[in-house]
Amino acid sequence: GIRQLNGWADGAYLITDCSIQPSGNFTYQFNITGQEGTLWWHAHSSLLRATIYGALIIKPRNGTAGYPFTAPYGEIPIVFGEWWNKNVNDVEIDGHLTGLGPAISDALTINGMPGDHTSCKGAGVYEVEVASNKTYLLRIVNAALNVELFFKVARHNFTVVAVDACYTDPYTTDVIAIAPGQTVDALMTTLAPPRWYYMAATVFDSNTASIPFNNGTATGIIKYEGASNETIASMPSMPAHNDVVTANNFYWSLTGLARSDDPAVPTTVNHSMIVEFGLDQEPCAPDQTKCKEYALVAFMNGYSFQPPKKVSLLNALFDDLTDVYSEDFPMSPPSVPTIRKATSVKKVMYNDVVEVVLQSKKYKSKVGTENHPIHLHGYNF
Repeated sequence: GIRQLNGWADGAYLITDCSIQPSGNFTYQFNITGQEGTLWWHAHSSLLRATIYGALIIKPRNGTAGYPFTAPYGEIPIVFGEWWNKNVNDVEIDGHLTGLGPAISDALTINGMPGDHTSCKGAGVYEVEVASNKTYLLRIVNAALNVELFFKVARHNFTVVAVDACYTDPYTTDVIAIAPGQTVDALMTTLAPPRWYYMAATVFDSNTASIPFNNGTATGIIKYEGASNETIASMPSMPAHNDVVTANNFYWSLTGLARSDDPAVPTTVNHSMIVEFGLDQEPCAPDQTKCKEYALVAFMNGYSFQPPKKVSLLNALFDDLTDVYSEDFPMSPPSVPTIRKATSVKKVMYNDVVEVVLQSKKYKSKVGTENHPIHLHGYNF
């Protein structure tokens, strides 16, 4: 989510650079410009991003005085993840061979631990101690691969103050909804009786898609100073997996915090695009040896992106390699529904203003419909 004025340090596999080789190294150097709050980093080659990730915390240059809210007493990073009881590279390979995508994870995690409401017994419970009547800033990251999540802490409310390193108007809620790749900064004041309280994360799925999802619960514990574990509180009451009303109430209640030094929104644009995206079914490819007739395929404007094989797109542009990609990515969806597999880009000039309308395509009935978080590497919306 970091605005990349230097594209060479963005880290997108085969887009801006190639993967770091075994025993190799690469130092990322970039400036932080116009962003404050919580972002994150992760591996970007295959499903290694399921195991290698962490928070990036960007604080105001003038310290806590720069917050547009009262400085918190403390900060608590909360990073969600997914865990498979197998090599994640094998999960990816099998997902391609079957055409069904990655198998659902065996557990959800909070700061690397699934908690005590899972079949992964003894794998650990994340615990954090807090003082009574203090306000903490929770820096929440969804580093899971494929699932949107609901997050709650029993007997506690939140005040959302930022998303994706952009401040928001304060929004009070007892539940956080967060999609993969997103971050939420939320204040939590410890006003409950001094006990132990569960935090919990469960999957939000609109339930119109026929694709299975992890229906487990990740748990952690908020421990008040001086409280014993004999007084642990009950689980928070979690929304149903398909509670679209609660999810939409959260997302639609977020508004940007207007500040005097914010840049103005451009009034003229150089390129206007409509980008329609989603999943569909295509006949199995020859190398999908475990596939049964049809495979899932993702697309934008009818194009299913195929990564280049030997060189990154940025290297190809820099070295003027003309046979790596085509420049025919369409400005709008095709009039006749078709899916083309291609390494295709839309080329724009430096300092151009691009207006993009994003819309989710209704899938074939067998696949159903689902939400899509959208991220544009090197930029923030």
